[in-house]
Amino acid sequence: MAYATDGLGNAISGASPAASALYEQALRGFHTYSGDPVGLAEQAAADSPGFVMAHALRAWLYLLGTEPAALPVARESLAAARALPMTTQERGHIAALTHLAEGDWMATSRTMEDVAVAHPRDLLALQVGHQLDFFTGNARMLRDRIARALPAWSADMPGYHALLSMHAFGLEECGDYARAEATGRQSVELEPRDGWGQHAVAHVMEMQNRTADGIAWMRANPAAWSTDSFFAVHNWWHLALYHLDRGEMAEVLALYDGPVKGGQSSIVLELIDATAMLWRLHLRGVDVGDRWTPVANRWEELGGAGTYAFNDWHAAMAFVGAGRPVALQAVLEGARRAAQGAGDNAMFSRDVGLPLIKAVQAFGAGDDVTAIGKLRSVREIAHRFGGSHAQRDLIDLTLIEAALRSGAASLAAALAAERAALKPHSPVALSFVRRAGALRPQAA
Repeated sequence: MAYATDGLGNAISGASPAASALYEQALRGFHTYSGDPVGLAEQAAADSPGFVMAHALRAWLYLLGTEPAALPVARESLAAARALPMTTQERGHIAALTHLAEGDWMATSRTMEDVAVAHPRDLLALQVGHQLDFFTGNARMLRDRIARALPAWSADMPGYHALLSMHAFGLEECGDYARAEATGRQSVELEPRDGWGQHAVAHVMEMQNRTADGIAWMRANPAAWSTDSFFAVHNWWHLALYHLDRGEMAEVLALYDGPVKGGQSSIVLELIDATAMLWRLHLRGVDVGDRWTPVANRWEELGGAGTYAFNDWHAAMAFVGAGRPVALQAVLEGARRAAQGAGDNAMFSRDVGLPLIKAVQAFGAGDDVTAIGKLRSVREIAHRFGGSHAQRDLIDLTLIEAALRSGAASLAAALAAERAALKPHSPVALSFVRRAGALRPQAA
């Protein structure tokens, strides 16, 4: 079978020189989370219909967005690819995509693990595997999938910055903050547009409660990581988190209404950021005006409850915030169906998503005791349904607030002490300690 190779020596089947150049450009965009890699992959496939990896890249980009409407488009690309001759390496991508289209996240991850073990310079395999580790909450593999490939790379290879940025995020999620920061900074030095490297360092500073350092890091060169970037909203969200912890609400709301695109975007990953920020403000007692309404509207327009539990949890928060019990009940029913269904999302929903949706519902209704019970049942296993430590922190923040509101003095004091030990200089953590101390201890 005739094939060419990409810039890293990976065999690619069925590509003309022009299609190959478009594909390489699409990959560079994906590696920096910028530009239009979907459009470029589609152009490459149109130029060379027999180009397996152009079809595969398009399918990956649609599926990894977790959009409910993406599945038919991805299946179309998969069907086109399956009919073509391909290498063993390419066959691994198609097999993994087939698993993901069927809802088998774990099999997808394992298949891409095997591809990357055999072909450690397959940066697409490493990057989609890294994203799968994120969506399944596998912190160890976020780090180790990339660490395994590092010996096969050198700094002069195209895309090396992306390898470093992924390793940095994996190190951060495993608590190796010093190495994570150094590696993330190195990735950004090599490629200032690398939004994932920028994001990895932002996570380090969030976990260490280094709000001044975080603000300085994010504001030093925002044009590099935000211009033409489809990851910009999440990085702006991280900047807003620092201001939120400092109590700088005018800055938070300006960022929310501006680059965080609060209520203006129908992209699921951006809706998650808007929802999570509003819920944090809600927990702090901040009047957000009518900001919940457009966010809830977007979630209702998207539908698709039961597709991915992490998204359902955020939709539930939006519907509680906007006061939409009917929409909330629809999400709850979707999660119940998913929990009884097939695929890995059944586990995500059953173990974590469904209890969290019920907790959000109870919290919104003022039933703090029920909310506490549901939140405590999942806080140690919540990584199973994906997200980062920073995103899942909403679980702990809601639990602490529910304990304080319920008057559970001993539990509130314990949780506040736990928080203060992690973030001793955080104004929010210290406020929890003060509020817990003001509660009257309950009689034995």
